[in-house]
Amino acid sequence: MYLAHLSLTDFRTYTQVELPLEPGVTVLIGPNGQGKTNLVEAVAFLSTLSSHRVSADGPLLRFGTERALIRARLVHGGQNTSLELEINASRANRARINRANPVRARDILGICRTVLFAPEDLALVKGDPGNRRRFLDELLVTLIPRSAAIRSDYERVLKQRNALLKSAKSQHYSRAGVSEGQQATLDVWDQHMAVAGAQLLAARLELLERLKPHLAMAYRQLTDGSKELKANYRSTLEGQLSDDGETDLGSPDADVQLAGLGVPELTRRYVQAFADSRRRELERGLSLVGPHRDEVELMLGSAPARGYASHGETWSAALALRLASYYVLLEDAQMEGNAPILILDDVFAELDTDRRTKLASIVSGAEQVLVTAAVAADIPRELRGVQIRVLPGGIVSDGE
Repeated sequence: MYLAHLSLTDFRTYTQVELPLEPGVTVLIGPNGQGKTNLVEAVAFLSTLSSHRVSADGPLLRFGTERALIRARLVHGGQNTSLELEINASRANRARINRANPVRARDILGICRTVLFAPEDLALVKGDPGNRRRFLDELLVTLIPRSAAIRSDYERVLKQRNALLKSAKSQHYSRAGVSEGQQATLDVWDQHMAVAGAQLLAARLELLERLKPHLAMAYRQLTDGSKELKANYRSTLEGQLSDDGETDLGSPDADVQLAGLGVPELTRRYVQAFADSRRRELERGLSLVGPHRDEVELMLGSAPARGYASHGETWSAALALRLASYYVLLEDAQMEGNAPILILDDVFAELDTDRRTKLASIVSGAEQVLVTAAVAADIPRELRGVQIRVLPGGIVSDGE
């Protein structure tokens, strides 16, 4: 698969821009702040409906406007698919597929598959667990679009349950002081959250098992192979609540123990875990057990990558996570020409020569690679394809 044309209206700094593209490598070159990242951010947004730079949609709209449009023409094995995504300031986002009637934005998930590398990826290794959970969930949604509904259901139930617990805390409830009616209401939300949490946990565990061998291989490709990179899922379902109300996560091999369990058994375990933690959750006014507090622990050799990896090792681990996701998506491709688009956003300026060369040699054979750089000298020889200069508010191709 490749992107043949991108059109943006009132997206970020662009009033209007048209970007024709071809298979192979395209390099977007221009000084920082000119809009290179805005272009590739729009492509990636079509894939996950989220930005790697901001957590809300508001900043994606050009200042002073109420909506932005992303239009794209994709080529899958010789067949054209047009996508249009409308990002709105005051109502739900909408989409069109092949100019048909508007649909929900999430209905386009899975059509445009991308893997984006960016300097922000260091947070996948150095940052808090939320970054690694988000990485896993976004890959899950790209791979299995219906997972977006599972994730949305869990977040909705979590929000409702937290509101109930917070209300109980504000009224100084204790386990003994909660009425039968309040207990019954909590029991209902416990069941809802257990079902949604079990579905999300099962999907994450299955995906991580698929990711693990590719992660180890990708790290070896990027380094001298003297250390191995592993990922372990540490679930609050296997943990214990400490006296201060925090959850001690399960052991590093807890994912192996949980991976063989089905959704019904995981649901049962969540219901029990919620019952066991109810007193502390009422005292704290929030949910202490669930996928929203789980961790994907990266181990480099025998030590956690977070806090122990050098700067170079951290970059290699972050790149390996993205490469592993690319390999999983390639493995999943059911027809020729359905490979994901690779996006390397200002990555090479951050890497030493050795890592630049290794990463470039790995990705250069992809069907389509979009690269951004401030200067051409940052681009390895293997990735010096078609060059497009990005200017304030517009672009100029090589031939113009």
